[in-house]
Amino acid sequence: MIRSVIITVSDKGSKGEREDKSGQVIKEMITEINGDIVDYKIIPDERAIIKEEMKIIADSDKADLVLTTGGTGFAERDITPEATAEIIEKEVPGIPEKMRMDTVKITPMAALSRAKAGIRGKTLIVNLPGSPKAVRECLESIIDILPHGVDILRGNVTEHNHKDE
Repeated sequence: MIRSVIITVSDKGSKGEREDKSGQVIKEMITEINGDIVDYKIIPDERAIIKEEMKIIADSDKADLVLTTGGTGFAERDITPEATAEIIEKEVPGIPEKMRMDTVKITPMAALSRAKAGIRGKTLIVNLPGSPKAVRECLESIIDILPHGVDILRGNVTEHNHKDE
């Protein structure tokens, strides 16, 4: 089981003014890879709140994986990647690079995503976009590699078999 937390970053969602369809897409897809949603939150686009939520989850070893949705665009209040960058200990640039590389084939607008991914403690944190369609496309791009990343963080994979060796 991959202990997962979903954090939806949305001013309107946090006030109950918008249904969180993106968070629901993440729930559906993560359960397909044996993910256990241990928590789910909708919070406003406030840097301090975003940082605090991610830090609490990672520092308490509550989850192996934190998936955020929202706040990765160009709008003035879109600050999820900045909040993520401030609390991670190791950046994992390949995850958002793969998401952008794969999804730009679907829409050139995917190149505008500012998503980040990184590690804090033994928790992998990945920013996803805010729209349900973009969440599905981005998560499809990386969903097969997430369990391996989590296994490495847990210490279950210590050596890799390389065919070229």
